[in-house]
Amino acid sequence: MNPTLVMLLAGGVGSRLNILGAARAKPAVPFGGEYRIIDFTLSNAMNSGLNTVGVLTQYKPLSLMQHIGAGEPWDFIGRTRGAKILPPRTGQQDSDWYRGTADAVRQNIDFIESRNPERVLILSGDHIYKMDYEALIAFHQAKRADVTIGVMTVAWEDTHHFGIAITDENNLIVDWEEKPPKARSNLASMGIYVFDTGFLLKALRAEKQHDFGQHVIPAALNKDRVFAYPFDGYWRDVGTLKAYWDANMDLLDSQSGLDLAAWGLRTNVEEQGRLGDRTPAFIASGAFVKNAIISPGCVVRGHVENSILSPGVVVQAGAVVTDSVVMHDCRLGANSRVEHAILDKQVQIDDGCRVGSGTSSLPNQEKPDHLANGMVVVGKGAIVPPGCTVGKNAILHPHLVPSDYAQAEVPCGATLRPIQ
Repeated sequence: MNPTLVMLLAGGVGSRLNILGAARAKPAVPFGGEYRIIDFTLSNAMNSGLNTVGVLTQYKPLSLMQHIGAGEPWDFIGRTRGAKILPPRTGQQDSDWYRGTADAVRQNIDFIESRNPERVLILSGDHIYKMDYEALIAFHQAKRADVTIGVMTVAWEDTHHFGIAITDENNLIVDWEEKPPKARSNLASMGIYVFDTGFLLKALRAEKQHDFGQHVIPAALNKDRVFAYPFDGYWRDVGTLKAYWDANMDLLDSQSGLDLAAWGLRTNVEEQGRLGDRTPAFIASGAFVKNAIISPGCVVRGHVENSILSPGVVVQAGAVVTDSVVMHDCRLGANSRVEHAILDKQVQIDDGCRVGSGTSSLPNQEKPDHLANGMVVVGKGAIVPPGCTVGKNAILHPHLVPSDYAQAEVPCGATLRPIQ
């Protein structure tokens, strides 16, 4: 058995992803046409030779659990390997839910002890990146570290979003700042930790150690060996609508460093309704496709450019899709136009609609911090009725029907919900 046990934190609420994260955990959000966000971390573990993974779930975990199953797509199956779903040990009190990253692992100490690993690798399931965890573990061993943290250099203006490491010339962390308003370093934590098991269990049993970045790491400084492992590859936190859209668009840019084929990314192709039962994509004569990802089961009779289509999307004749992410089984009617948008699964854009139209740059009035860059976001199963115009920075909630539209135009910056 591999001496490293993986504990994958996958219970996060994707609140800044707005309606994309309303009905699913953030790691379960579709990405890049055929994948989910969590596929990156699972594939990294597989490609690094790690084969025993505990997946800690919490927020709306059903689709995530169905996707992972027993871990077969990532070879996590066999007598000495596996992927184990670990839900919260919920009781009658709110405090029984996870109160932080360290608390989530603490509630599963029995799982760690039953595997008796030499070390534990703590990962997050909501980032887009490729990392060789074997190299990280080798660094940890060479430094004789108690804890090693994956870090990368970020722009100084972004440091207030991260835990920040201050290191010496040997990568020993000498100080730590958690989301500082004015940082002394721009080495940001990636939420990746290697712990020697004995050290981790001792830290988890200490009182009030609920979060690794806020509590465990600061408490370990100056008395334990805490090192920073520098990483300089592609990495994105896709926790906002803009970051999520940007990362998808990186797939269409050969210079971005995001290369799914070269990374050996895997997904669950047999998950119901996704890939295993899809026919090959069909591009009709007269259709136009440029710089796009067209997944299995798609039918394209119109114009698709700088966009990503998940399985089962239909683009009718005269329809135009540009700079957009279109998820599974969406239908775009004849002569409709979708520009700079994210459409969740099973959205229906009827004939003659204009989604992302207009020149106004007014941010979304309810959530200006979520949507201000001109994008439109349409929730799962929503219908946009024939001839409707949807302005920029609009949010259309899931399962809208034509009777929910008071007029034929959704203004720029508006939010539309189903009528109760």
